[in-house]
Amino acid sequence: MKVSVIIPVYRVEKFIEKCAASLFSQTLDDVEFIFVDDASPDNSMALLEKCIQQYPQRKAQIRMLVHKENKGLPAARNTGLAVASGEYVFHCDSDDFVEPDMLETLYDEAKKKDADIVWCDWYLSFEHNERYMKQPDYATSMEALKAMLAGLMKFNVWNKLVRRRLYADNQIVFPAGYAMGEDMTMMLLFAVAGRVVYVPQAFYHYVKLNTEAYSQNFSLNHLESVKHNIRTVELFLHSRLGNVLDLEIACMKLEAKFPFLMSDRKEMYRLWERTYPEANAYILRNHYISRRRRWVQWCAAKQLWFLVRLHGWIVGKLIYGIIYR
Repeated sequence: MKVSVIIPVYRVEKFIEKCAASLFSQTLDDVEFIFVDDASPDNSMALLEKCIQQYPQRKAQIRMLVHKENKGLPAARNTGLAVASGEYVFHCDSDDFVEPDMLETLYDEAKKKDADIVWCDWYLSFEHNERYMKQPDYATSMEALKAMLAGLMKFNVWNKLVRRRLYADNQIVFPAGYAMGEDMTMMLLFAVAGRVVYVPQAFYHYVKLNTEAYSQNFSLNHLESVKHNIRTVELFLHSRLGNVLDLEIACMKLEAKFPFLMSDRKEMYRLWERTYPEANAYILRNHYISRRRRWVQWCAAKQLWFLVRLHGWIVGKLIYGIIYR
């Protein structure tokens, strides 16, 4: 197979049919679709089976794997990776959907340039409209890695096609049991990649129906998960590259705690102060991100919480609460 697509399934009965149909409608033929049922308690798998019946030409290319108990998103990705046979791997979340020419375009570009990783733009999709999310272009994997660490380039798994042997040759897997921030695994792959390529087109629709999910559902367990994944990245990069990325790693820590500043709750501000305080010295040195984000972080470091709260209201309530919804 040219591409293995890995799709974890858990509590997505409202979205799975649209997701699966968009995958089965791909213009690339030599694809295997690996669905991992992570002990989903709803009707997701029944609806998936119904969708599969509508695409008989794809049946031989579909694998259905089952977890007897819920293990979480990273473990489901690993289960899929363990059986994947494609030259390249693509991860798709089962509550999102994709454009029909996505895999063919990314794969053709990868083969044309002999690239280890190809990434593209994407759509942030809301209930009534969507926003085009453009990604930066870099000539080398190191430049892209620096931008991901610092927050300019997204490290999401779902807009990147990765040569499968990068995982196997470097013993790279997703952090089972640590779901928050598990996409940081992409940084490890970029650290060992050769040639990388950017395609300036959007193919992936990231469905975002609850814009306040992070602040509303946040828990200290989530924070510990993020910190675990940051530590994994930090240790991996130090072992491979020494201290050359210390600035970018500090910026990664600042970006990891930035969502705390999008809340209007004092306890979230206190949490921002307690999390990676050593990284605050790098706030004004992170020129990868916008001046606005640096300004908000600077205000937090100076304890100008009324300005932080005003910014959060403008972005969270006005822009994403009214304009994009």
